Amino acid sequence: MGTSDATSDAGDRIRGTARGSAPVPLSVLDLVTVGSGRTATEALRTSVDIARLAERRGYHRHWVAEHHSMPGVASSSPAVILAHLAAHTERIRLGSGGVMLPNHAPLVIAEQFGTLEALAPGRIDLGLGRAPGTDGATAAALRRTERLAEGADDFPQQLAELTRFLDDDFPDGHPYARIHAVPGPVQATSPGGVQSPARPPVWLLGSSGFSARLAGMLGLPFAFAHHFSAQNTLPALDLYRDTFRPSEVLDAPYALIGVSALASDEAREARRQVMTGALSMLRLRTGRPGLIPTPEEAEAYDFSPLEREFVDNWLGNVVHGTADEVRTGLDDLRKRTGADELMITANAHGGEARLRSYELIADAYGLTE
Repeated sequence: MGTSDATSDAGDRIRGTARGSAPVPLSVLDLVTVGSGRTATEALRTSVDIARLAERRGYHRHWVAEHHSMPGVASSSPAVILAHLAAHTERIRLGSGGVMLPNHAPLVIAEQFGTLEALAPGRIDLGLGRAPGTDGATAAALRRTERLAEGADDFPQQLAELTRFLDDDFPDGHPYARIHAVPGPVQATSPGGVQSPARPPVWLLGSSGFSARLAGMLGLPFAFAHHFSAQNTLPALDLYRDTFRPSEVLDAPYALIGVSALASDEAREARRQVMTGALSMLRLRTGRPGLIPTPEEAEAYDFSPLEREFVDNWLGNVVHGTADEVRTGLDDLRKRTGADELMITANAHGGEARLRSYELIADAYGLTE
């Protein structure tokens, strides 16, 4: 199929360029993790440091994920964090990985990301998920309703409404036809308007088949959470590609996967660091969320046989070791999945280990600006 100018322009805002010897573009997924003995202020400063490093070393984009009621994850307000990151970077793409659409009114998201687009023109991505990003009780508090299933079931309708607000194109007679998300395209069509009509590209995020199928049917880019749903990666990517229909946004599928990866100067140190993330996930899955433990705390923890089995299974999907070992693991994962982009999340207690990991991975692939 030929690519129209509109599709090409949209694709340029979606597709990245592989740098150095990397087989595909490499990007960053940031959970703004807070380690034991550290503060949220320190975690947010680390996020700025990571975004600056990623920009300097040639990573394609830096996304922030929405989570709630988790002491060890300070990314409850992606739009606020992205505005801060935009003020401290110049070129790297920034976005949500993602905003949980059922938690918010579509108009509010359109306004927030219209504002971000005005702050950092041409650099903003809007990744959307349908999960709550938290437990059921917190989701009820966020949404002011106990009918949580409705939010997930209505996701396609919520997405359509959000898209209408982003494009400012509700049809005549629609109850929202005279409502405009500002900043947004309406400013370009108003008398004397000079506002750019561009708006952030929409991505669908998923950890199962629902959003994969929807993204394919709508011809949207798709991001899959391999880092916590590895068993579903290949089925979801196959479903996305099989159901893909060319659109004004994309003429061919474009899928990235989130990958948990951490490189250290020594393999033993990498293992020490990823154990902190594994213990944190174990506590979360057993209803004991907390700050990210220190390597010493993880080493001293007395795992039960069932807990050890969980941790071993979890670490089986975490690429870790020296820079060369991580590079080999990422290359193998890309070959197995055919992903168009790898988005790396580095889970460790301290910001220093995370920063060093992104630097080492960039070195391994010879990434440059």
